[in-house]
Amino acid sequence: MREADLILLTEAARAAGEIACSFTGPDARRWDKPGGAGPVTEADLAVNDMLEQRLRAARPDYGWLSEESEDNAERLARDRVFIIDPIDGTRAFTEGARTWAHALAVAEHGVVTAAVVYLPMCDLLYSAARGRGARLNGAAIAPRDTQDLDQAEILATRPNMAAQHWRAGAVPGFRRAYRPSLAYRMALVAQGRYDGMMTLRPSWEWDVAAGDLILHEAGAICTDRRGARLRFNNPRPQVNGVIAAGRPLYDRLSAALEPRDPDIAPT
Repeated sequence: MREADLILLTEAARAAGEIACSFTGPDARRWDKPGGAGPVTEADLAVNDMLEQRLRAARPDYGWLSEESEDNAERLARDRVFIIDPIDGTRAFTEGARTWAHALAVAEHGVVTAAVVYLPMCDLLYSAARGRGARLNGAAIAPRDTQDLDQAEILATRPNMAAQHWRAGAVPGFRRAYRPSLAYRMALVAQGRYDGMMTLRPSWEWDVAAGDLILHEAGAICTDRRGARLRFNNPRPQVNGVIAAGRPLYDRLSAALEPRDPDIAPT
């Protein structure tokens, strides 16, 4: 079933790319969600409508969790659930950038079993099925084996570098990089383009579910900020931040972080 789900997600992601690319990001109608939840565009909703219709018709017994669909408790009673971000990196999309992504996953009893992260403007399709490895455009991928944290390249936003997040306020000297799509950041670490990634704020499941499986299947370590394996289809669909890297670097990155949770709002 995992392989069949992966084929379904892959085909749906490519169809999503066709829809999203039919819009011109800067010209697409845009508005802000209530409560400071960020922007949404007509392209997000068009992609979401197609994915919900297509995926739920193919798997009517699966639950549904999407950034652009109203959530309800019905999904909690399902063994399997789709976890979808129709466009991850909507701000980048509206700016006419290329590094936004479609992030599609299936979780079974809290564990992701099939996943796709697709960047149609870059012709990059990352995919994984549990126990089958991770791939980029069909070729196997693996993370870097970097060990020196101060020499590493880590994908992270600037607020993660505040001294309050690090033991004794000692911020490591690694090089920081950034990509707007959180799913893409995770895929880049799985691919070995960067040494690691981190986000210390509570993270929505639709942003990280697909990347979690791709990282694990590539051979990287991916946990929340406290070192626990990510679990999905939670009543409140969030995880407690994300840290990911190859094993040697993951251990050093995790050890350098302040173990207490930051007092900041979720994104």
